[in-house]
Amino acid sequence: MSSAVVSTSAAQGRPFVFIEEGVEVCPETSGAELCAEGRPPQRAFSTSTDARLAGVTPASRLAVRPAAEMVSSGIAAMDALTGGLPRGCLTEVCGPASSGRTTFLLAALAAATRRGECCVLVDASDALDPQSAADAGVELNRLLWVRCGENSPEKSLEQLLCATDLLLESGGFGLIALDLGDLPPQVARRIPLTTWFRFRRAVEHTPTVLLAVERQSIAGSCSSLLIKLGLIKLTSSEDRISEQHLDSQSLPTHAQLLTGLEISAELVRSRLDRKPVRSAEITFASKTAWAG
Repeated sequence: MSSAVVSTSAAQGRPFVFIEEGVEVCPETSGAELCAEGRPPQRAFSTSTDARLAGVTPASRLAVRPAAEMVSSGIAAMDALTGGLPRGCLTEVCGPASSGRTTFLLAALAAATRRGECCVLVDASDALDPQSAADAGVELNRLLWVRCGENSPEKSLEQLLCATDLLLESGGFGLIALDLGDLPPQVARRIPLTTWFRFRRAVEHTPTVLLAVERQSIAGSCSSLLIKLGLIKLTSSEDRISEQHLDSQSLPTHAQLLTGLEISAELVRSRLDRKPVRSAEITFASKTAWAG
């Protein structure tokens, strides 16, 4: 006789009998229905006819999922590296100060507003300059600017998280950007991974691009793209004068003005492709609005 183990379902209060040959489900029975061995008669469990298994996806098909729709980041070199920014996913852009984070952020907002989409910038440090955004091509009438202007970084972070939850729940935005670049790294790292996971699940199956700009990567495996920025070279007014081949006596003797940046970008992680991402870098330039 084959051995059997009896357990109780907490959800329905029914005993289940698991035997060596398969699984048999026994409904509640009265004492009169017990068989000679003292246990209820076993009824076969048919997997071919059970409607409850109709919606179960086989394990061999779990990896098959539609590719995310990609939209332009506003920087041609970046689009060539990553294919753009994925909708319904979390993208992280990190780098130290003066590494091009704001340049990337304004370019992404400008590209989204040019597509006619409404965008949100959740500004943890109240650092956005609206005039610079307009000069970068951002259509301000399509931008919702959420300013977290508390004196304490911890309070600003709390405001950012609450605002992001409300925005993701409401929906309807083409791009939601979280600017944590000016928060101290030890404060930004206090965001638990469960929060990033909740953000990622909230944005899934929506046309929204969720973009996080930070000093260091803090979302871990919850981000689909991770891009690291770095400064290569500063361009000053002296460089412009030397490029124009002016006489050395014409060079100014006062301090030089910053006119632009040369930035490197590295694709650190991409979960959009099935193949492991290969380390790749690009460079792009940024210049001040008055540099000409």
